Amino acid sequence: MYFDGSLNLDGAGAGIFFFSPSGDKLRYVLRIHFPASNNAAEYEACLHGLRIAVELGVKRLLVHGDSALVINQVNKDWSFNSDKMDAYCLKIRKLEGKFYGIEYHHVVRDQNQAADQLSKLGSTRVIVPAGVFIQDLHMPSIN
Repeated sequence: MYFDGSLNLDGAGAGIFFFSPSGDKLRYVLRIHFPASNNAAEYEACLHGLRIAVELGVKRLLVHGDSALVINQVNKDWSFNSDKMDAYCLKIRKLEGKFYGIEYHHVVRDQNQAADQLSKLGSTRVIVPAGVFIQDLHMPSIN
């Protein structure tokens, strides 16, 4: 799974790109309709990606993202800098028990282009192409 968040003048969005070992591909766009920072959009993308993977019955997952903050916090390499990011990370940790194995890897932006393009579709509110799942988020995943 690859994830990315996007923030611009039109709003926030997130993109999630799955591909299976057999070559199947699934693309998701999240349109975020509440005030969110770029870091919050990144966490929403990761969190929703994990939720989708659970719904799909995925048991082993490699998670790739270009957000150093998210990847390093979920890997316990960095401490938390805000209560909000801490709450997002705790939500992710609760979902980790649904997998037999999960790993988080930081990738450079060039290696995250598919998720980046999807996140920009969500934040710019443009028409999403056929074959891409769309979800509108009206409230944050955390309190």
